[in-house]
Amino acid sequence: MSLDAPFHREYWPGPEAPLWTFVAFVLGTAVGSFLNVCIYRMPRGLSLVSPPSHCPHCRYRIPWYLNIPLVTWVMLRGRCRNCGAPIPARYFWVELLTGLWFLAVWLVHGPVAPAVAVVYALFGAALIAASFIDFEHYIIPDEITLGGVGAGVAAALFLPGLHAQATVGGGLREAMLGAGAGAALMYGVLRMGKLLFGRQRVALNGLTHIVFSETALHLPDRQIPYEEIFYRASDTIRFQARRLELVDRCYRDVEVRLSPERLRIGGEVLDPATVVHMEAWTEQLILPREAMGLGDVKFMAAIGAFLGWPAVLFTLMVSSLIGSVVGVTAIALGRREWSSRMPYGPYLAMAAALWMVGGREWVIRWWHGA
Repeated sequence: MSLDAPFHREYWPGPEAPLWTFVAFVLGTAVGSFLNVCIYRMPRGLSLVSPPSHCPHCRYRIPWYLNIPLVTWVMLRGRCRNCGAPIPARYFWVELLTGLWFLAVWLVHGPVAPAVAVVYALFGAALIAASFIDFEHYIIPDEITLGGVGAGVAAALFLPGLHAQATVGGGLREAMLGAGAGAALMYGVLRMGKLLFGRQRVALNGLTHIVFSETALHLPDRQIPYEEIFYRASDTIRFQARRLELVDRCYRDVEVRLSPERLRIGGEVLDPATVVHMEAWTEQLILPREAMGLGDVKFMAAIGAFLGWPAVLFTLMVSSLIGSVVGVTAIALGRREWSSRMPYGPYLAMAAALWMVGGREWVIRWWHGA
């Protein structure tokens, strides 16, 4: 046997061998460990590579032997070895979920299409990171959405079989069509949602005193930061003020409209940046409300780039079903109110994941059996 014999293909087991199933799970947990870094640092604008892994409480640099996926968290009982601060259970669950995802994708696609399995596994990892970030921060970073569109197109160039195409041109065409269909369809849903559900009437107990400070709207029972109210320049707070007081003037029985760019009091228009404090007495308050954010539009474009336009339709329908079931259940259990915000990215991710591990075949069987 020559020295390079172990590197010959015939000496390695085929993709259907149990060895690769084990490798897929272990590799997935390692990727999940990196996803935890992304989930914590990306929404905070921190570098993913510097500084190395460390405890956010005591800044203790974590050595490699205390950074083993799954094992370390269990061994340390979810606490930093240096300062004893708790390590969120999310770190363990993300590693386990990513490992199981890699395992599932390999079992479904690995034996017949190993390259497709690798692409699906990595794209699914991005879906996991996006979901956890969206749950906590109500955003999906452009690095995942717009970066995902670019990565999906590049993947189609190198692997046309990702879209069941035999040529590079065919793969590129399907990826671009999927990205365009995903963005266009989701943007249409966003605009329709804005038209139907774009206003929220705040329940006030009779004539109520409210305050507009430089940073937030202050209601009797809570305060709402402006960044949670205004998502675009056209978003407007509306109310009829029985009395309105600014620092240097006072109004009575006047309609007020406040947007990020304009404060309209009756027929007078002011620059909101010059109004540092405003108090009002009103019986009704209407706030703008987003049915969906532009991050979801870009997220669906990335899904289309990787999976194609049929997956876009499947993802939209199935995510709506999942979101409805989860939302209604949460309301029934008293976990949320009808008007409360709900991240939609995780449901898009779940539906796309279902497509990758069998949804496409379900649709094909249904179509031919119809």
